[in-house]
Amino acid sequence: MSDLLIFDDGEGQFGPLTEMRSVVSLRTGAVTTLERIERTLGRFASGFIVPDSAAGPLRARVSVRVNEPASKPALCVSGRWWGVGELPDLSVSQAAMVGDAVLAAKLLPADADTFTQSCKLPEHVERVSVEDTLYCRPWDILTHLPEVLAVDLACAGLPSPSVEPATLVGEHPAHIDESVSVFPGVVLDTTGGAIVVEAGATLRPHAVLCGPCWIGRDSTVVDGALIRANAVIGPSCKVGGEIGASILQGWSNKAHSGYLGDSILGQWVNLGAGTNSSNLLNTYSETSVRLTPKSSRERTGRNFCGAIIGDHVKTAIGTMLMTGTSVGTGSMIACSSHAPSTLGPLRWVTDAGEKPYRIERFLSTARAMMARRDRELEPADEARLREISESAT
Repeated sequence: MSDLLIFDDGEGQFGPLTEMRSVVSLRTGAVTTLERIERTLGRFASGFIVPDSAAGPLRARVSVRVNEPASKPALCVSGRWWGVGELPDLSVSQAAMVGDAVLAAKLLPADADTFTQSCKLPEHVERVSVEDTLYCRPWDILTHLPEVLAVDLACAGLPSPSVEPATLVGEHPAHIDESVSVFPGVVLDTTGGAIVVEAGATLRPHAVLCGPCWIGRDSTVVDGALIRANAVIGPSCKVGGEIGASILQGWSNKAHSGYLGDSILGQWVNLGAGTNSSNLLNTYSETSVRLTPKSSRERTGRNFCGAIIGDHVKTAIGTMLMTGTSVGTGSMIACSSHAPSTLGPLRWVTDAGEKPYRIERFLSTARAMMARRDRELEPADEARLREISESAT
C-alpha cells in the first residue's frame, strides 16, 4: 500500500490560528482536519509535509515522519481539505486540482520525493479539475462549520443513555458518555441537531445546550451557561455565558458572563468575565478582517464574523472585541475601551497603549495556566513561542 502523506502547502492564510501549528492540526469541527481526513479515508497518515515553523510542534505530537523524503509511492492529500465526502479515484501520476491548488495526488516515489520538498507537482503529472472544499481563511472554517459538524456528530458512534436529571427535548439524538456528570436543571435541546458530550465532561446546574453542538472530553459547562447551535467546545475547556457558532480548540476558559459568537479560539485562551465579541456590524453589512498587522483587510463574504484568537491569549474583565477582530498568539488585553481590531503576537495592551509582552514574563504565565490542568509546556512549543517573540520585535 502507498504511503498517505498529509501536506500543508502554505497557500492558506489563517492568521493567529496557525502561528503555533499547521492547518492540518486545526480543529475545524468536532475533530481536527487531520482526524476527519483519516476517518474519511479509513487509514492513518504515514507522514506530513508542513511549513518549517510548524514542524517542531508537530514532531512532538506524532510518531511518523515530518518533512522527510518519500521512499515509496504516496497518496498526497491536502491538509486544507475539509475531509467530507470522497476523494476522486486517482491513477498513479495523476492529481486532483481545485483551481490552482492540489487537493490530492497519487505519486511514484521520485515524484513524491520532489513533492515533499516544495508541495509543487512535477510537470508530467496529469492535472484533473474537481470541485471540492479547501480551507483558505478562518472564515471558510466558520462558513462550512454547520455541514462539517453534522458529519462529525453523525460519526460519533456513542450510545444514547438516560440523561436524567436533564430535560431532553427535540427529535435528534443526544449522545452523552456514561461518565459525564449531569446536574439538575440541565436542558438538552436537540430540536436543531444532535448533541454529543464526551467522557469526563461536566454539565453544571441550569446549563442549556442547543444542538447541533459538541462538548469535548473533560470540559465543564458552568451553571446557567447557554451553548447555542454549531458550538464546538474542545477538550478540557471551561465555558459559561453565551457561546454560539464558535470553535474552541481546547484547554481554554470562557467561564463567566459574556458573548462569544462566530469565533475561533486557539488553545490555552482565557477570556475574562464580561468579555464580549461582536459578530455583526451595526450596518448589517459584510464583515472584513485584517488577520495580521502586516496583511491587507479582506472581505469574508459573511455578515456574521466574530473573533479569531491565537493560543495563550488573555483578556481582562469587560474586554470588548469588535466584529472581525484578530488577536495574535500570547497577547494580553487589559483596556477599558474596545481592543484593537488587529493585534499581533505577544503584545500587551492597556489604556496606556500597546507594548511588547516580554517573553520570560509570558512563559511564566503560560506555565502557571498549564499547571492548573496538570500540563507542561512542551520544549518544541516553547521554542516556537521564542521564535514568534523574536520575529515580533
